[in-house]
Amino acid sequence: MTAFDTSLSYAAGESQPPLLTQTIGTTLAATTAKFPDSDALIDAAVDRTWTYAGLRRDVISLAAGLVRHGVTTGDRVALWAPNRFEWVLTQFAAAEIGAILVVLNPAYRRSEVAYALKQSGATLVLTAEKFRDAEYAVMIDDVRDQVPDLREVVVFESDTFAEMLTEPSSDEVTKVAELAAGLTDDDPINIQYTSGTTGAPKGVTLTHRNIGNNGYMVGALLDYTEADRICLPVPFYHCFGMVMGNLAAIAFGATMVIPGPGFDPRDTLGAVEKYRCTSLYGVPTMFIAELAALDAGAGSGASGPKVAGAGSGASGPSVAGAGSGASGPNVAGAEFDLSSLRTGIMAGSPCPEQVMRRVLDEMNMSQVSICYGMTETSPVSTQTRMDDDVDLRVATVGRVGPHLEIKIIDPVTGETLPRGETGEFCTRGYSVMKGYWKDPAKTAEVLSEEGWMRTGDLGVMGDDGYVRITGRIKDLVIRGGENIYPREVEEFLYTHPDIIDAQVIGVPDEKYGEELMAWIQLREGASPLTVDDVRAFATGHIARHKIPRYVHVVDEFPMTVTGKVRKVEMRAQSIEFLGLSK
Repeated sequence: MTAFDTSLSYAAGESQPPLLTQTIGTTLAATTAKFPDSDALIDAAVDRTWTYAGLRRDVISLAAGLVRHGVTTGDRVALWAPNRFEWVLTQFAAAEIGAILVVLNPAYRRSEVAYALKQSGATLVLTAEKFRDAEYAVMIDDVRDQVPDLREVVVFESDTFAEMLTEPSSDEVTKVAELAAGLTDDDPINIQYTSGTTGAPKGVTLTHRNIGNNGYMVGALLDYTEADRICLPVPFYHCFGMVMGNLAAIAFGATMVIPGPGFDPRDTLGAVEKYRCTSLYGVPTMFIAELAALDAGAGSGASGPKVAGAGSGASGPSVAGAGSGASGPNVAGAEFDLSSLRTGIMAGSPCPEQVMRRVLDEMNMSQVSICYGMTETSPVSTQTRMDDDVDLRVATVGRVGPHLEIKIIDPVTGETLPRGETGEFCTRGYSVMKGYWKDPAKTAEVLSEEGWMRTGDLGVMGDDGYVRITGRIKDLVIRGGENIYPREVEEFLYTHPDIIDAQVIGVPDEKYGEELMAWIQLREGASPLTVDDVRAFATGHIARHKIPRYVHVVDEFPMTVTGKVRKVEMRAQSIEFLGLSK
């Protein structure tokens, strides 16, 4: 098989732009030298702005502060906080001296943070004192006896952290420079824990080369320059925020804009307007909530039920009728001026086509891009291009990124499938993780000796090389010998005018082995939907065996701490309240 065999589901990316061969600290230094007076970071919550020169100065100060507190290259430094400027400073300060940053989800609770700190061997934690109902400092104190390697906890609001940010001595600056000079781009720099839908979370270990290049390549495909301002409501603890956002920004001299510590649709739209952002990121539920805010501002009064897990664990309103197919009036600017926007990224989970079309039409984001990947691949493997036809940008996750390879394989035999056939999506290249931290057995389960990462996602590659993700292998429903991909049924249900979100699972059935069940969220004010209502809506439009036998109306779906729907939990709950036997 070669890259030129277009009959098979294999594709290789462009060789331009060239890969970066430097550390993240070197990238920040080079950009600072080029754009010292350009805005680098804006934190809307505290109304502070850093130029690149100011950001670099504070990063070096904090790097020296870490060294004063006993941190050196290879040490694990944990970071537990919502989105705020200290998060960004810590990200780059750790990278400067080669400390491995262990990023913790703000939604974690005691057992989860104890596991991550112990498994990673973190020696120091930087944390916010609290956020919303989570008292981080108290929770860490409660689990200190379970984390033997932990030496110190520094709270952002403390005098200790303020001291760490004071101007370093010349000797300390020299020490930071010496540590930086000893680094290579293949050194590990980041540990991110998987959401752990099954089993214990795994620590994805990523290098300067992994994430520095992924941010750079994503930004290049969005045509970023120093004139761009990127609104980042997505969480920094995940690759979406810290790589596709922060690292993409510093590669081009763009501005990172933090609209708030947690996601709020109105705060996000307000930040876009106030700071004239050119790019906006979000998972689909975030864009749904923002569309709802625009609808409300246009006088529709439709806010819809809450959607849990939108980004940082915060819930937000969903748009009434987002899946109806009715685009409605162009309301961008009815309350919020979004005229500065041109691009952005939607990623994190499959986006309903109707939501994507509304974002294109109503939020002035004609160049918005869909990205697909996973934490283990830094994260982006495929991306739509800004000059793609609208149909490609709403119906696919794009094509392979520069310097990467992708293929669709038979999950059982491992053979590369012909184009047009559904199989497991695999990727190879600079973006693939170094491995799971201290877990070679789990690493070997997903990473081949040839460097191919098996994602567990089902996909189809078209003749043009563009990929559609059809679901997870473990989510496949087999009803009476027929393979049913839940995503296909979900996309159809989105077209119902009263359904704003839908998740389809398989539940046990004595006759067919499995039957379909749909969990649905309805727009505010909609009449309850019954199984008969859904059947009547679907009959004649999708095959009979794809019509759900069971329907469950909910206000929110069970979510992982990273905002992904927990279908395993939905299945378990469904079996219980339906009285089915496993």
